[in-house]
Amino acid sequence: MYNHTYLRNYPELGFSETFSAVLRRVYLWMTLGLLVTAVTAAFVSGSPLFQVLAGQPLIFLVLMLAEIGLVIGLSRGINRLSPSTAMLLFLAYAVLNGVTLSVLFVVYTLGSVAATFLATAGLFGAMSLIGYTTRLDLSKFGSFLLMGLIGLMIAMLVNLFWANTVLGTIITFVGILFFLALTIYDTQRIKRMTLQALQMGDENVQTRMGILGALSLYLDFINIFLFLLRLGGRQR
Repeated sequence: MYNHTYLRNYPELGFSETFSAVLRRVYLWMTLGLLVTAVTAAFVSGSPLFQVLAGQPLIFLVLMLAEIGLVIGLSRGINRLSPSTAMLLFLAYAVLNGVTLSVLFVVYTLGSVAATFLATAGLFGAMSLIGYTTRLDLSKFGSFLLMGLIGLMIAMLVNLFWANTVLGTIITFVGILFFLALTIYDTQRIKRMTLQALQMGDENVQTRMGILGALSLYLDFINIFLFLLRLGGRQR
């Protein structure tokens, strides 16, 4: 855990400039990841590959498990992986996610997807700015957010079988609010982890934190987008 005084005093520690460089890399890689995902999803949705995937639901399950494995591998192995390997794994995850999200281009209108993406970008940017500028130590909320994520996943799993419209709407609103809050938390968490890496003398802090931070915020962005699309997306 980090003492909150570190966050208040980081300019005196010569940290501000390094963190700005890390954050630029985070947003660069996150944007690249989103672009790769969008291009992959659009390509797959209009190709014969989608018909193969649609006819074999088990393939989607395997791809989703592979995505989870890549996220866990990147998160736990970021300090042992070479920068080039971490980058390749992140891009591989973005491609896999694009394949699984290709169904969105079939279910929803292109205009609806585009409008939701812009709305997500605006909300995400505002929340990330709050996380960047706030002096409140949010690390103590980590356990509550973890419990909230578990509760949200359980509720979604229950409603997958129950298919209750009211519960589904509640889950959607809660999911949007949850991942907006998580964006604030993750932005500040990147700041804390960057500070720790600097204190430990990590020479590759910008690259490592750039990839790991991009992965965290990429996941937040995608989930906000999916919940917003579920709430107001117009189906074909």
